[in-house]
Amino acid sequence: MISIDASRQAALSFPGTSEQPHLEKTSFMVNRKIFATFNIGDKEAVLKLSAIDQSVFCSTDRTVICPVKGAWGKQGWTTINLESIKKTILMDSLACAYCAVAPKKLSDNLKKR
Repeated sequence: MISIDASRQAALSFPGTSEQPHLEKTSFMVNRKIFATFNIGDKEAVLKLSAIDQSVFCSTDRTVICPVKGAWGKQGWTTINLESIKKTILMDSLACAYCAVAPKKLSDNLKKR
């Protein structure tokens, strides 16, 4: 299990990321675009992934990571169960979500790490 605080710190570790309230959730943004939201009560995260990244991550275990139901899921929004996900998969999926919305300069710097 990954704690909400550890997940939050992971999301904030990406350059230029800010934390903002979003409805009853916490969102993580770069360049005013949301790449992740956390629902503390449900211990889940929702990430904005490309269709390819969503397919790859969801193929590991759909009880842990799966598309959001309906139209949002078809747009790449993906639910992650923070109680069951491995830290490496969370970090990799957060990086993909971040790179999907970050300005090219920031995402290119991240890819060079």
